Parts: sequence; structure tokens; C-alpha cells
Amino acid sequence: MSANLSALAYLISSVCFILALQGLSSAKTSQRGLTLGIIGMILAVGTTLASPIVSSYGWIITGIIVGGIIGSFIAQKIQLTALPQLIAAFHSLVGLAAVCVAGAALLEPASFNLGQIGSIFRGSLVEMGLGVAIGAVTFTGSLVAFAKLQGLVSGNPLIFKGQHPLNAILLIGLVILIGLFAMTESHSLFWGITFISLLLGFLLILPIGGADMPVVISMLNSYSGWAAAGIGFTLANSLLIVTGALVGASGAILSYIMCKGMNRSIINIILGGFGGEQAAASQGRAEQRPYKVGSAEDAAFIMKNAKSVIIVPGYGMAVAQAQHALREMGDILTKEGVQVRYAIHPVAGRMPGHMNVLLAEAKVPYESVLELDEINRDFGQTDVAFVIGANDVTNPSAKTDPKSPIYGMPVLDVEKAKTVLFVKRSMSPGYAGVDNELFYQDNTLMLFGDAKKMCEEIIKALEE
Repeated sequence: MSANLSALAYLISSVCFILALQGLSSAKTSQRGLTLGIIGMILAVGTTLASPIVSSYGWIITGIIVGGIIGSFIAQKIQLTALPQLIAAFHSLVGLAAVCVAGAALLEPASFNLGQIGSIFRGSLVEMGLGVAIGAVTFTGSLVAFAKLQGLVSGNPLIFKGQHPLNAILLIGLVILIGLFAMTESHSLFWGITFISLLLGFLLILPIGGADMPVVISMLNSYSGWAAAGIGFTLANSLLIVTGALVGASGAILSYIMCKGMNRSIINIILGGFGGEQAAASQGRAEQRPYKVGSAEDAAFIMKNAKSVIIVPGYGMAVAQAQHALREMGDILTKEGVQVRYAIHPVAGRMPGHMNVLLAEAKVPYESVLELDEINRDFGQTDVAFVIGANDVTNPSAKTDPKSPIYGMPVLDVEKAKTVLFVKRSMSPGYAGVDNELFYQDNTLMLFGDAKKMCEEIIKALEE
């Protein structure tokens, strides 16, 4: 394939990726966006394989087959509740790929048209240094995020004395080493950059608490994009540069939007959770106070006699896979003349859009699913707020307690509803480790049990 034809194909692929991002911004157009993304990727891979620089297809075909089998197996077996940790794991692979490409380019520069060993172009050395640093941080940081989301590591901020000064020293040292590497082409310096970056990935993510994990997922998505762009510069591949920049920029913008929505500082998150000590110290302060407990029959009676119900889904719904039962409950109430809507907090679940995906899978009508800004003012005129596993994003202390680690985070004003039905397994605090003041309010009725089983019992009571 000629260079001009390859450039045209890469341009079309880039346009497909841009349109894919635009389509994925809305649930109604997400399928179209996904289709365009697939078309763009097929075109990009096909164009690359047809390039004259590809001299052998043996390892490429082997990689496609092995990767395709693994990907197909994961796609068939993965549960929607595990998507956040799956994304974190995949981000780590992008980072690892950047490290491997940078290492290969250093060892065999002629294969990448970067010059000869000992005389690699200065600009290429800078690209290698930055690429391996971003890739290594993405790799280990994503592994930590995966471990926290999977429950292999505590979701609490893991901190030690002098952690932030150590991170600052490592970051400054990393910048110096990249500069020295660009001037000397020292292999020892390259592997020193790799080691420090791998260590930084651990140290930057470990002190970030569970409440900020959705931001971490988005931030690591941005890192993986910049790592891919770095690979593109090393390989002189314009499409990889464009797509990496798209992912990096969109992930950074999403991270900023989420930080703004949670009243968090994106700089603090990037630098490893500055202020995490206060969050850690504030956790686990659950109080022994009186609260009201109800049953599925109570909930069915209250909602059947209501004019309006707002359902607030959270990670508890995802874990129990209760979205289908929840939709069936909503359909029954709608047939009874009750207005049923769903309120989605921007960081409900473990990644952006987590609840939207689950509700879409259950075929909940798009027009019934509303974001925080669209529905928050309606809680005061709502008869029932049905909260199913959404703990931290409904906690009123975020508005009233300056000592709370979630203070200042915009939350859903469910406490303003006439009656709050809160489905939960126990009185334990949420992922942020903060006791929820909503549990103890006079208008709150706790419904203890598995979310799916509780919805099924409510459905049975409604039908009877």
C-alpha cells in the first residue's frame, strides 16, 4: 500500500474514532458510536498490516489469534459488575505495551528508523524516556486500581509517613533522569527511569481512597492514551498519535469534570491523594443510633400509594445484579399510575456511566434515567426515594460535616423526599468508609437484604 493511500486510510480511521467518541457521549447514540469505533479499528489494523514495513506476519498473526481468543473468552465470561476492574486491567496492558516498545526501540533503533545504537536521534530519546515513564506509571497504577476494585487490596487510603515527600523526590529525579538519558543514551538510565516509574505507579494510587476510585479509573484511561501517543511518536505512526491523544485528552477532561462534580482537586488526585490522611482518619466512625427497619411488604404498600418514586441505583444494585428485577418493579408501579424515574450520580458505581450501562442492559427507558443536575431539585416534591445500594452519593454529611472526607461532594438530595426506602445488606459504611446520616432520619426506612431478592419480594407484594 502506498504512503498516500495509507495516510488517507489513517485519516478516515481517525475520523471514525472521533465520531465514535461523540456517539458514546449519549446512551441513544452509543451503539452507533461503538460501530464506528470498530470500523475505524478494523481499517487501522488492516492498513498497518498492508504497510511495506511489515516484513513478517508470523508473530503478528500469532498475537492476533492469542489475543482474540483471550478477549473473546473475557467478553463471554465477564460480568457487568466487574467492568471497572476489567478496564483497569486493560489500561495496565496499554502501559506495558508502551514500556516494551520503548525498550525495543532502544535495543534495535535501526528497526524503527531511529538511527544506530549509540547515535539515536535526540528527539527519539526524549520520546522513549517520556513513553516508558508514562507507560510504567500506567501499568503499576492500573494494577493497584484493579486490586482495590477487586477487593484484593483495601479500598482505604494506604499511607505512610513521608509518603508525599518521597513521591516528590521521585518525580523530580525522574525528570532529571529523562534529561540525562536524552543526552547520553545510557541503557542504565533507561532502566532506572523504568524502575522509578513502576514504583511511582504504586505510590501514587495506593493513597487514593475508594471514594475517588472512579476518578482514578478515568485518570488512568488518560494516562494509557498518552502512553499510546508516545508509542506513536516512537513508531512514527500518525494514527497512533491521533488516537492516543484523543483518549488522553478525553480521559483528562472526564477526570476534571468528575473531580469538579466530587469537589475534589484533580492535582491532588494526580499527585497521589494529598489530604488522604484526613480521609483515612475520618473513616470507620459509625455510630450506634436508632433507625427504622421495614419489610418488602411495607415498601410495596408505600410505593403503590405514592404518586411519584425516584429510584437511586448504586454499586449494591450492581453487585446483586438487581437491575432486571428493579426494572420489573418500576414497570409494575408505572402501570399503577406511579411516576417512576431513576436518578444517576456522576460517580455512582466504580466507573463513569456504570449505572447507565446496567439500566440500559435491563431496558430501562432512556427518558426515565436522569442525571444529578436534572433531577436533584425534584426530591423535595417526591413521595418516595428508593435507594438501592447507593451509599456515599446520598450521604447528607457531604453538605454538613466539614470533617467528612466526602465534604463538598455534590450528592443526591434523597433526604428531602417524604419517605426514603434504603436497600442495604447491613448498617456498615459505604466504599468511602463514612457513616451515612441518612440511615438515622425519621423519614428513612431501612430494608436489609440482598438487593435483587428484596426487589423480587417487593414485586411479589405488589402483585398480591
